[in-house]
Formats: sequence, C-alpha cells, structure tokens
Amino acid sequence: MKTISSTTSYVIGIGEALWDVLPDGKKLGGAPANFAYHTGQFGHQTLAVSALGNDKLAEETLHALDERGLQYIMPRVPYPTGTVQVVLDDEGVPTYDIRENVAWDNIPLTDEMLTVARNACAVCWGSLAQRNVVSRETIRRFVHATPEESLRIFDINLRQTFYTKEIIKESLKLCNVLKINDEELVSIGRMFGYPGLDMENKCWLILGKYNLNMLVLTCGVNGSYVFTPGCMSFQETPKVEVADTVGAGDSFTGSFCAAILQGKSVCEAHRIAVEVSAYVCTQNGAMPRLPEQYLRQIRP
Repeated sequence: MKTISSTTSYVIGIGEALWDVLPDGKKLGGAPANFAYHTGQFGHQTLAVSALGNDKLAEETLHALDERGLQYIMPRVPYPTGTVQVVLDDEGVPTYDIRENVAWDNIPLTDEMLTVARNACAVCWGSLAQRNVVSRETIRRFVHATPEESLRIFDINLRQTFYTKEIIKESLKLCNVLKINDEELVSIGRMFGYPGLDMENKCWLILGKYNLNMLVLTCGVNGSYVFTPGCMSFQETPKVEVADTVGAGDSFTGSFCAAILQGKSVCEAHRIAVEVSAYVCTQNGAMPRLPEQYLRQIRP
C-alpha cells in the first residue's frame, strides 16, 4: 500500500472491518471500507480506519484492501478479526450473528489517526462500531479532531440491538450530515418520542434540532430524499435487475460525498448517488468497479 501522508486531505471511513461468512464462502464487508472504496473511485484520496487481529483473517483483509487499491490505518490488537456469520433458512432468508469483542470493537486511537483526522475533508461513521466503549471513544475523538468545515457524515446503520439512545444522540451532535433509511427513522422516532409526525416532518425536526446541513433519507424502492434547511430534493429509485443489495447504501453515501466535495449541488449529488447505488445493486458484492459513465460525472 502507499504511504499515508500527513498533509493529504483524506475522505475517511472509520469503524467496523469484518468478513461476512456465508454458506458459499466469505466476503470482505464493513461499511467504512465500502464507503472509502466508492468515494475513492471518483478521484478522492481515501482511507479506511479500523482494527484487525493477529490472525490469518487479518492478512486476508489487508490483501483484499491492497487488491482494491484502498489505503488504510488498521492497527493490530489482541482480539480476533471481525466476522459475521450469515445463516440462510429454507427459503433463503438470512439471519446474522455479528460476533462481539472482536478487533473492530477495540480500535485504539493512534497518533497517525489523529494526524489524518486533522486534515480530513470528510469522515463517515455509523452506530455499529460504537457498541464497545473503546471504539466508541476512538471514533468520537477522531471526529472531534476533524476540521469543523469538513463533511461529518453519520450513516446511522442500526444493527440488531447494538445501539442506544445515548450513542445515537452523541453522534447526531457530532455530525453535520445524517444518512438514515425509512425503517431506522421509525426506530429513531420511537426512541426520541416523535409521535404522530409523518416521515418528512420527522426529518425536518431532526434537521433543525441538531443543526444539520443535510439529512439523507433512503426509502428503498420508494425513492430517497435529501433535506437541507429550507429545501428538499426527491429522487425516484430506478428499476433495475437486482443481483444483491450489499454495499448499495455505502455506494450511495460515497458517491454523494464525492459529488458534494466536487462542488455539485445537492440535487445533482443526489441524482448521481441514486444512479450509482442502483448500478451497484445490479452487481455481486459490495465493491464493484464503477463504469466510466458514472465516474466522469464527478471525477476532478
């Protein structure tokens, strides 16, 4: 991998690094690496930040990241590299066992991390990697170290029971961009006591209450929205032949981030993100190579 620069302005994904272990084999996963990979395809310098164990799976992780040309800061810790056991029932419906007390639960805050944080132009994180206090404190201190004008994207990603009201509230205070889906919005509405409000009014309320620059709401086949103070963008979801949806949300966030950093309007960035994520749904795996027709819309 290339040497990490102390002066480069990186786009950074921080949080879980893991493997999805499926009946037909394992695939590299984790939203931070997916986000960084997709943002990087548009010409931005990107980094994935997490932690790995001292095991064979860690070596496979680094090899997979190197193959994709993705830079990373992933210190080794005395815990196993993260895995998610995926079990399919008789009808092919998956259930997930996200292993606990693994490497990405114990991300140490290093001087190298703080150095890149201070020059970051964007950082993206979620709720899952904050389930353990060690990684939670690292993520919070990392985000605090980024410039105030940087994009601070909280891609909420609620998983199982690995979140609390306090974790969500602290990240809402830290971010200036919230990415959430319709099911998560219902959960947050219940958690924070927003009864009787429709979907749009919940979004306007959260946008104003936490002084956000943008709130991105994805609703699957029912389209997506971007709320900004005084303005809303809506895009329909393209109808495509779906191979799998793994990584589609991360490709949306990554391409939206890349477009905003390149000075695109919110509406234009939203349109591009919808097109990119629809394409990723037609491909197998979370990190397909994007065709030139998408890249040239943003790439500097």
